[in-house]
Amino acid sequence: MSIRFLLLIPTILLSCSCVSSKVFNDLEARYIQLKMDKADLTKRNDSLEGEWKMLNQKHIDLEELLAKEKKEKEGVEAEWRKLREDYASLEKNSDSAIQKRIAENKALLQTIDDKEAEIALRALRVDELQEVIRNKEAALQQLKQSLSDALLNFEGKGLTVEQRNGKVYVSMENKLLFKSGRWDIGAAGKQALKQLAAVLVENPDIFILIEGHTDNQPYIGKAPLEGNWDLSTKRATAVVQLLLKNPALLPQNLTAAGRSEFLPIAPNSSADGRASNRRIEVILSPQLDEISQLLHSN
Repeated sequence: MSIRFLLLIPTILLSCSCVSSKVFNDLEARYIQLKMDKADLTKRNDSLEGEWKMLNQKHIDLEELLAKEKKEKEGVEAEWRKLREDYASLEKNSDSAIQKRIAENKALLQTIDDKEAEIALRALRVDELQEVIRNKEAALQQLKQSLSDALLNFEGKGLTVEQRNGKVYVSMENKLLFKSGRWDIGAAGKQALKQLAAVLVENPDIFILIEGHTDNQPYIGKAPLEGNWDLSTKRATAVVQLLLKNPALLPQNLTAAGRSEFLPIAPNSSADGRASNRRIEVILSPQLDEISQLLHSN
């Protein structure tokens, strides 16, 4: 059923006195749900397009690097062939000056051989780097899918799982975790975090950043807090402590951070916007030690 047709339904219903208000309300609710579904699909499409652009840029950069290495290698090979020819000609003579030149050329040829070996090693390193990047991207995609499957019952209840910028984001609105002005986690939030920890245990090479976020409303609770900075930090720390109740989760992979009101994802001018901004974000990043070692190895 098209959106244009749905837009005509209210007019048709108003003109037909025999149609009940219940039918009108049902159709109007269906139209609203379709608009929400369309917005969600648009958001997911934008996220996938961003990921594709990032991967495509990485591919372009690597192709440019390989082309540069190939051109340099061709130049070295041409110089090597010329020197080989000069060397063969010089060896036919026994003059001392020529012998000196032969020695110099031998040293230069050795330098060229060393350079060729270095270029071959660098090309191999580029291949290894490409493979590592592909493996980490595939692992992130698998991690996102595992999290989506594990937390399926909570999606639509203030929890979303997204992959963007080479990371996986698990965002949980405070309505799933905390009461207003509190940082002790409720039963539903504990269950969601328990299931999250079970997936993270299976990925010990992932860094886990827990960020607490608030809206821009001043803290007015009775607890001895220093405003939204303190509240966001305590909530992030509470999530870390609950995740660590799973003894198999590595503490050194976890970081807690309070971001207060300064990274909103929606306008604070409406109640819905403020509700979206009050959230915990679990940001999962692959460890890049292997890539760093390849980039800096001799």
